[in-house]
Amino acid sequence: MSGGYMSTSIKNNLSLLSKREKLKNTLGSKKNTRKTEYNLPKASNKELSIIARRMQEEHRLRMAKVMVVTAILFFILVAVFLASRGGIVELLTY
Repeated sequence: MSGGYMSTSIKNNLSLLSKREKLKNTLGSKKNTRKTEYNLPKASNKELSIIARRMQEEHRLRMAKVMVVTAILFFILVAVFLASRGGIVELLTY
């Protein structure tokens, strides 16, 4: 009994495999089969270090902006929460 299930399962898997082979290249275009070549300029080690330093500075500046915006939004959220609960009055009376 289990042999019949096994042969049916193998036949079903083989039929799926042949369908997969037919659909292999349908998503991409067959016209553009070669890779795109880029002519990138050569950079010296000094130029690369300048670029790396500039990227680090930009990243640090971006992270500082994100932290400031996050802190402002957090304080606004806390203020709204306390105002809605009447907590500001209780907080100031202590």
